[in-house]
Amino acid sequence: MLYISLLFGLIAVASHCTPFFVALSSRWPHIGQRVVVGNLDSFIASEAPIALQRVLDNLGPVGIKAMGVEAGLVVASPSKADPDYFYTWTRDSALTFKMLVDTFIGGDTSLQPEIHDYISAQAILQTVANPSGDLTDGSGLGEPKFEADGTAFTEPWGRPQRDGPAVRATALIAYSRWLMANGGQSNVTSAIWPIISNDLSYVGQYWNQTGFDLWEEVDGSPFFTTAVQHRALIEGQALADRIGKPCPACESQAPQVLCFLQSFWNGRFVVSNINNQRGRNGRDANSILASIHTFDPDAACDDSTFQPCSSRALANHKEVTDSFRSLYAVNSGVPAGAAIAVGRYTEDVYMGGNPWILRNESNAQRTTTRYLTTLAAAEQLYAALYQINRQGKLVIDGTSLPFFQALDPTVSSSSSVGTYPSSSPVYTAVTAAMKTYADGYLRVVQQYTPPAGGSLSEQYSRADGSPRSATDLTWSYAAFLTATARRASVVPASWGASAANVPPAVCAGTSVPGTYAPPPVDCRANASVVTVTFNVREPTVYGETVYVAGEIEELGEWDTGKGLRLNAGRYRVGDPLW
Repeated sequence: MLYISLLFGLIAVASHCTPFFVALSSRWPHIGQRVVVGNLDSFIASEAPIALQRVLDNLGPVGIKAMGVEAGLVVASPSKADPDYFYTWTRDSALTFKMLVDTFIGGDTSLQPEIHDYISAQAILQTVANPSGDLTDGSGLGEPKFEADGTAFTEPWGRPQRDGPAVRATALIAYSRWLMANGGQSNVTSAIWPIISNDLSYVGQYWNQTGFDLWEEVDGSPFFTTAVQHRALIEGQALADRIGKPCPACESQAPQVLCFLQSFWNGRFVVSNINNQRGRNGRDANSILASIHTFDPDAACDDSTFQPCSSRALANHKEVTDSFRSLYAVNSGVPAGAAIAVGRYTEDVYMGGNPWILRNESNAQRTTTRYLTTLAAAEQLYAALYQINRQGKLVIDGTSLPFFQALDPTVSSSSSVGTYPSSSPVYTAVTAAMKTYADGYLRVVQQYTPPAGGSLSEQYSRADGSPRSATDLTWSYAAFLTATARRASVVPASWGASAANVPPAVCAGTSVPGTYAPPPVDCRANASVVTVTFNVREPTVYGETVYVAGEIEELGEWDTGKGLRLNAGRYRVGDPLW
């Protein structure tokens, strides 16, 4: 390897302000193509680094597929036509960054600069007036998406969407907890809490008003939105208590949100949209997504919060996934109790109504299968297994009995209802069957992931499994990473579900008027970034590579193992240009 030492690379010219956070390191990964193998563990090991890099590729300003994207914003996909997903969605971005925050906390410290850019970008985005409103009364926080440069998207859309502020608060709270455990409380109080506070105020003020679901099609009361709102208020109150800040909406509104959450359960499954179902049967993968995004590893199998191992969530899993068994050609011949390709809902016509790996355009008129929803089906089962194994017991009741009967023939009748300790043969057999069933959903994704490069689009064809719709969907990659993390028993921190699982006896549609203020912006948001191209003419022989190292973070801080690798695409005989 040849190293060229330089003092400066990417130069940030900041205004007069105090630097916000100090990044720990830089990333210069070198990802090759995935080799297709039959073994699931090998597939996961090869696809995981590809998935993480593809997420970063869609992140501004330096992602290779995010040219023109503002720092800290992530586009849903680099696709700019049929469909055009080159926008940043508040919800999708927050779920993606929650994954990145959890990955950072798990040890990948190179992600910290991206997290800091996200914080700065969201502080600015909260102040952008848009068709949903502005920050004066908080209404603008319900705007679902923005242009890639951070300006308002002004065309017609399914707005408002009230889940974005809640999941953004959850992502920022997760990082705030890490900062506080590592001496960064002042940063939390001064820079992050103002963003979180605006989002929690929005939830407290608007939670009992209708809005569009995460598929951006139904203006009603979505289960996913209500579930993540409850979580945000609970962990928001806990953070507020730790830093000595008020959260008027948290303590008073969280119980009422939980009370309303029970309204979606019909005795067999979650009716995923109420107050406006648009003629659908109610079985919708947004309910499975709600369960995994409100998963609390320390919680019991609580029905009220629809924890992944709860009887309600497992019964719902069966109802939702079974609804696709006879719908897609790719599921033909797959028996009950075996994994299948999963879509959004059976009436779906967007882009052909295919299975999802994930995302959707508003008011579209075609149908498809999704990588994301298929991965969500796996993730709920892995999370459920984690909770069951942690508690050391398996509970089968009348609600969950059909789910377990489909998995294990020994669970055959109502006589199987009971509680089984981890030492029992039933526990051993059923949990093994659940693991096999969960792995089956990952095998479906493996089967329909293109062998060259590991690319995950939004969907795959319901007829033959070929990729469809938007390419390199950020949420698809994030979903792969969270599902495989749960498979490995890597779980996020508790959000306090166990202490917030008893709904009031009487529900009330209350609200708390919010207080909103523009958050302070990290000084890097006021910096000018100059992109520098390094050209090095250095004769090399086959197998040699030229790197640039330097004193700044982007060039590895003189650590040659973190230097910037140059490209030999223009190298010619007589002109050895790197």
